Amino acid sequence: MGQRPTSRSRQIPVVVIAGFLGSGKTTLLNHLLHRSGGSRIGAIVNDFGAIEIDALAVAGALGDSTVSLGNGCLCCAVDVSELDGYLERLARPEAGIDVIVIEASGLAEPQELVRMLLASEQPGVVYGGLVEVVDAAEFDDTRAKHPEIDRHLALADLVVVNKTDRAPDAERVLALVRSLSDRAAVVPAAYGRIDPEFLFDCKPSEERIGQLSFDDLHDHTRDEEHTAHTGHLHTAYDSVSFTSGAPLDPRRLMRFLDSRPEGLYRIKGYVDFGPHDERNRYAVHAVGRFLRFYPEPWTPAEERLTQLVLIGSGIDAPGLRKELDACVSDAPHADEHGMWGVLRYVPDPGEGEPGAPGVEEPPEPA
Repeated sequence: MGQRPTSRSRQIPVVVIAGFLGSGKTTLLNHLLHRSGGSRIGAIVNDFGAIEIDALAVAGALGDSTVSLGNGCLCCAVDVSELDGYLERLARPEAGIDVIVIEASGLAEPQELVRMLLASEQPGVVYGGLVEVVDAAEFDDTRAKHPEIDRHLALADLVVVNKTDRAPDAERVLALVRSLSDRAAVVPAAYGRIDPEFLFDCKPSEERIGQLSFDDLHDHTRDEEHTAHTGHLHTAYDSVSFTSGAPLDPRRLMRFLDSRPEGLYRIKGYVDFGPHDERNRYAVHAVGRFLRFYPEPWTPAEERLTQLVLIGSGIDAPGLRKELDACVSDAPHADEHGMWGVLRYVPDPGEGEPGAPGVEEPPEPA
């Protein structure tokens, strides 16, 4: 039986959580720790100030899976090579980390953090998206003091509108944030409670080996009490599953991906392009506007299927299925140039700097 390349399986998503002071970033990170299932989270916690309060708040949960950077914002405190060192430490196979979360200080510049990640030379990690957290109750005041928040929202892949339980006009704030976000999924939350499936794949608990997760230690009574007031987590997002036994046409699929709608945050799975590449299936990883394809050899006994999962907020599930159905092709022969659009998003071995083929550089501020 053929061997699949191992580079894809070793790639760990790196998620950046940003937001101004008091928006609830640490609360969100702790919630993810509590609801991680069998997945193990490594964190880079970036406080501003000499006493690293936020790092202390999560250190008990992560132990040696925490890297703390005190006294400054991450984009000023380290350069790309230093960040690579921290990522290398957390991404080493023996650490068993499934997802890395960078909690930025309230003064960090998200665009620079994203640039640093896209410039990373660590083959074991992949960009997992920018999550911007805003305080619904203080949003107007925050925007008046920090007008740059409009630029941050435009860069985000996912916006968590936190503390909606404290905002008397939460719906107005949600509508305003959506108008300022560029196709990002916008999710309301209280106590930073969002479904972790937005950010990473939660492993079944039986897959954990030799270590209790926070799920085992968490006070579920208090957890359920909060849920009773804030609603079920899954109500904030929709998921679409798509399977096809017939290959997809690469040109049609790229048209679909290039025009993916607002609120569609994640796309993951595998694509069969049939006669366009008989040897490989293509793992697809999309977060917000970020997109990658990874060719992987088919194994001899493997059923050739396209299997995709789409996750978003406020998406038209039937409409998305219809668009994916329209990507199915039964053509027996390949279009000579049909794969060009896909191959733009296949990483080169020397890929690194933003602007290189397959690396989507964040848009410049207006």
